[in-house]
Amino acid sequence: MDDHEDNAADGLTLDEPYRPDPATEPGFDLLGGDATPPATRAKASGYQVLARKYRPTIFDDLLGQEAMVRTLSNAFESGRIAHAFMLTGVRGVGKTTTARILARALNYEKPGVTAPTIHMDGPGVHCDAIMESRHVDVMEMDAASRTGIDDIREIIDGVRYLPVSARYKVYIIDEVHMLSKQAFNGLLKTLEEPPAHVKFIFATTEIRKVPITVLSRCQRFDLRRLSVEELTQLLGGVAGKENVEIEEAALKLLARAADGSARDSLSLLDRAIAYGEDGVHEADIRDMLGLADRARIFDLFDCLMKGDIGAALAELRAQYEIGADPAVVLSDLAELTHWLTRLKLVDSAGDDVAMSETERTRGREMAAKLPIRVLSRTWQMLLKGISEVSAAARPIAAAEMVLVRIAYVAEGPGPEDLMEQLKNGGAVSTGPAPRQPQGGSGGERAQLRSVSGGGRADYAASVDVRGDASLRSQPAAPQKQTVAFARFEDVIELFAKQRDIKMKATLEAGVRLVSFEKGRIELTLLEGTPTTIVSELSEKLSRAAGERWFVSIARGAVEATPTLREAAKSREEALKEEARQDPLVKAALTAFPGADIIDVRVPGLAIPEGEALLPANPDELEDFDGNFDELDINE
Repeated sequence: MDDHEDNAADGLTLDEPYRPDPATEPGFDLLGGDATPPATRAKASGYQVLARKYRPTIFDDLLGQEAMVRTLSNAFESGRIAHAFMLTGVRGVGKTTTARILARALNYEKPGVTAPTIHMDGPGVHCDAIMESRHVDVMEMDAASRTGIDDIREIIDGVRYLPVSARYKVYIIDEVHMLSKQAFNGLLKTLEEPPAHVKFIFATTEIRKVPITVLSRCQRFDLRRLSVEELTQLLGGVAGKENVEIEEAALKLLARAADGSARDSLSLLDRAIAYGEDGVHEADIRDMLGLADRARIFDLFDCLMKGDIGAALAELRAQYEIGADPAVVLSDLAELTHWLTRLKLVDSAGDDVAMSETERTRGREMAAKLPIRVLSRTWQMLLKGISEVSAAARPIAAAEMVLVRIAYVAEGPGPEDLMEQLKNGGAVSTGPAPRQPQGGSGGERAQLRSVSGGGRADYAASVDVRGDASLRSQPAAPQKQTVAFARFEDVIELFAKQRDIKMKATLEAGVRLVSFEKGRIELTLLEGTPTTIVSELSEKLSRAAGERWFVSIARGAVEATPTLREAAKSREEALKEEARQDPLVKAALTAFPGADIIDVRVPGLAIPEGEALLPANPDELEDFDGNFDELDINE
């Protein structure tokens, strides 16, 4: 039998090309693709993870994206379909899945359906191939690995051709923000005026990195982060379909850990199912994720707020020994602090489904006892402590030190409490929190306001009290003045505006003024001040004023004024001495042994002469730190 007879025996002739039957040979379809049913392929390739197995295939399956679905539904029904879409959101909320569903809706085709629609009842002609990223007319590109202009040039060349079998040729570009500047520029013209048979769908987690010229050519959809309640519902449904018994508390733990990401939540559920033996329990999830028992977090927070540092450290160490991550414990404390703060301010915060009834009851009791200032202060210290623990070589030691700081100040009095006690003549009490040793260690600070008489204008003084006997002067901010040489200070102000720091510092700390009148200045020079300052000053003043100014050095015994720096120092000491005589300040200094006044500010009082001449703008001074004694004026 020849070849012709052999083919005829099989029911074929040479005039008919060989076409495999998908029903009997499922490995091929008529377009040469893999037509094996998805379930068969999944079984052949082994276990399919839950995040892929339960990936949405229609818009109704998308969780928490009702606004986007409504917009697209109206657009499809009215025929107002954009040529480019931009999908943005955090990882795992469904950007790539939404892009595939949108491509499927654009190309949905089956008997009786000849136009794009979001109502996809059953699989259409192209649906399986599109959802599995193997359709010839729906091309997906990962911009993270193909970032160059050459990759975009392939798209530009391909848009000219009609689709092979589908209604539209769809380009899905994932992580589009990774494209280079040249690639974006190459895409702009095509994106603005694409052929009628082409649609673009972009997805990104970094929308701010996408050029505005690209964004303005796209219809943008922001996929929102899923709530704990929505994720709990999703996980419960998937667990039911998988015939897995899971505790409600375990579902909430997984939902909180997923941080709004549906994919992360399903991945965590996959891991939890593998971790548990007879179902998924709350204790298993805590062990798996290194979380502390929620009730123990409440206990730890309670110890801190009571100032019981010994019990707090013991509780932290106990949680650490059973596997809790110190950074996670601090994060849980911060989350609890935030929730308690919301409980005090927002009534609906007590209805959080992520919390059990016991936790809500206990939280309301704690929130009622704690003032906002304590919660706010605790939040700030925890926030800083979390970063410290993450960077520490020994995280548990760093976490313990964070708790020590919180416990030491938790029950301490606030500034308003100190004010009230001092005004009433009572002793300052630091409450049940651990107290600092006598002698002052530098941590206490109080601001006092008092009215001082004594024949001068009354003023309110703000006094900084610290347990450090060293005195540090803080220069006052300069007053803005017009250049008018009516006094010596105006001359120095000119050089401050011109950023002539060397001349300004020399006149403030290196000379004493003998006389000043229009067109003439007489000075005496301190030891180390170069005589060339006279000619330089005369030349610069004459140039700035537009008239001749003479600068000379006084001869013989003359009465000279102090340098401006010396005058400012004397005024500072006088203010401090006056403040020490105030009854309220005396009470503060008595309450904090070893403390001293480091600065006195006088709100509403005009800045004394010369005060504005001290360095005030660090950007202008560069490395100059305000210490005139260390300034080399001979340079």
